[in-house]
Amino acid sequence: MPRRTATMLASTLVLFALLCAGVFIKVPYSEMSPGPTVNTLGDSHGEPVLNISGRTTYPTSGHLNMTTVRVTSADFNMNLLEAVYGWLADDNIVVPHENLYPDGKTNEQSTQENAEEFTQSQQSAKVAALKQLGIPVTARVIVSSVVKNSPSEGRLHAGDVVKAVDGTPVTAPGDVAKLVTKHKPGEPVEFTVVPAAEAAEAAKANREPTGSGKVTVTAAKAEDDGHAIVGIRAGTDHTLPFAIDIKLADVGGPSAGLMFALGIVDKLTPENLTGGKFIAGTGTIDDAGKVGPIGGIQMKTIGARQAGARFFLTPAENCAAAARDVPDGLTLVKVSTIGDATAALEKIGKGDTAGLTRCEAAP
Repeated sequence: MPRRTATMLASTLVLFALLCAGVFIKVPYSEMSPGPTVNTLGDSHGEPVLNISGRTTYPTSGHLNMTTVRVTSADFNMNLLEAVYGWLADDNIVVPHENLYPDGKTNEQSTQENAEEFTQSQQSAKVAALKQLGIPVTARVIVSSVVKNSPSEGRLHAGDVVKAVDGTPVTAPGDVAKLVTKHKPGEPVEFTVVPAAEAAEAAKANREPTGSGKVTVTAAKAEDDGHAIVGIRAGTDHTLPFAIDIKLADVGGPSAGLMFALGIVDKLTPENLTGGKFIAGTGTIDDAGKVGPIGGIQMKTIGARQAGARFFLTPAENCAAAARDVPDGLTLVKVSTIGDATAALEKIGKGDTAGLTRCEAAP
């Protein structure tokens, strides 16, 4: 066999072997890519994303798009060839699998967690939006979760409204822990609560829950320092003065909170905040209107620009990362609160963009 032919055959066999190895060798990585964007002022699957009843709303125009990131599932086994392709691609990122699914989370566990975070983000978005508009919102203390095998298991339930502990009214989640720790382990702690079922019915009817009863729980000893505990985590729930319904399927996580809140503000504001402009963004939001960072920021800016956005509302803590590689034609606007975001919308809507606080890359 001629040397040249032998060399070509050997090279072909080596290449084939490398390709086979690339397909069969699994690597501990996952992939992130730009996901779809949805206009919170518009419809999704034929239904309004935001539906407000019991309060006057106003016409809107333009876009306030929430953005998403596609990720490979927890049970996806990436091979070496797919990882190399992902590293070379311009519009996706390959990251260690544990970054997306820490502690060995299954796909089902991750989906459940994302669904819970999405539900909480909707509630916080509603509260933050109404507070931004100066509309009163009633807060109440609830049992947010019950620790398994704790004294409260089977006696208190997630969603119960806590009115008082030992007859002392509570107005903030921290009040519950303070009153419980006044006891010694083994002592009874009396809770005045409205059951979760009644609280849920009241929430649907936008009224304050009634029908409270007393539940006694025997305090246990904390393993760390021996103080009294009952095994619950307290949180805050709210009664809104009118109904706000958010409908968006196949989306999870907390990162749409800011854009939901801004959509609510725009619909309840006589002025057209966007001025017809195409604005996208991302960011978690808490009840007080503080905007928090999210993951996959560069994928979201790419997805926003591909959808047509010209401005992108960016959480302050994500600014440096987002500014490292900005899609052409997209302006990154730095926001830390819903107040910042609303002020930015007003400027964009009026065409006064010179005064916008823009994201800058780290030196």
